[in-house]
Amino acid sequence: MAGLLRLARPINCVMSALGVGIGGVVAARSGAWGAFAGPLALAGAAAASFTAGGNALNDLYDRETDRVNHPNRPLPSGAVTLREAQAFTATAFFVAGVLAAVVNVFAFTVVILNIALMVLYEASLKAQGASGNLVIAYLVGSLFLFAGVSVFRSSTEPLVRTSILAALALFTTVGREITKDIEDVRGDVDRRTLPQRIGVRPAGWAAALAFLLGVLLSLAPLALHLLSVAYAVLVIPADGMFIYAALHSAKNPARSQRVAKYGMIVALAAFLAGALA
Repeated sequence: MAGLLRLARPINCVMSALGVGIGGVVAARSGAWGAFAGPLALAGAAAASFTAGGNALNDLYDRETDRVNHPNRPLPSGAVTLREAQAFTATAFFVAGVLAAVVNVFAFTVVILNIALMVLYEASLKAQGASGNLVIAYLVGSLFLFAGVSVFRSSTEPLVRTSILAALALFTTVGREITKDIEDVRGDVDRRTLPQRIGVRPAGWAAALAFLLGVLLSLAPLALHLLSVAYAVLVIPADGMFIYAALHSAKNPARSQRVAKYGMIVALAAFLAGALA
């Protein structure tokens, strides 16, 4: 059991559930702890179960390299057998699908799509760099989209709010992933990352463009009058962090991706403040 818990990485699972909760507040506002509390609780549990399955799948595909790089992980250390890890992965994905199906057909569709993308990423796209970055960015953003579809009934406004948040998370995550690849360009000998394909400076421009697209998207809730003025108060410093990350993505990738992470945290706070005020 201890080995399976380490395989699942419970902190990551809790963070995924928390992301759905934040998306639920943005989507349903006070309804997140009222009429929509049940669907959001199921959606959060589904996200946690999906994350557990994804983490286990990652360890399954990386088990040979982990024998050298991370010998204390559950599979190379022998705490979990290969068959147990495979069964755990399948069960976690199955539970995620069942929970999502109870919520509604839209949530179930998102989970099935995400499982397919997760398998494709581990089997192929991880080693290809840019396409793998896009999949990871989508999976991060899909937490908020998942919350939006989980509370969808007839009004599209909650879905629009969470879609904007999901897109902002997608673009800023793309920027961070490319920036991390710039930082690791010399050590990535088993991947064909964007910096390796086109060079560090052009990859820095690509990362900067992704960050700036996130900044532009952050203006949409104000232009569409979807969130209160409290959103603007917090999103301005978040945008400043994204712009800083864009300007330094090639010159100082370590600092750039770190500042972008903080910017995303502030942006999440801005969406919450705008939804609740």
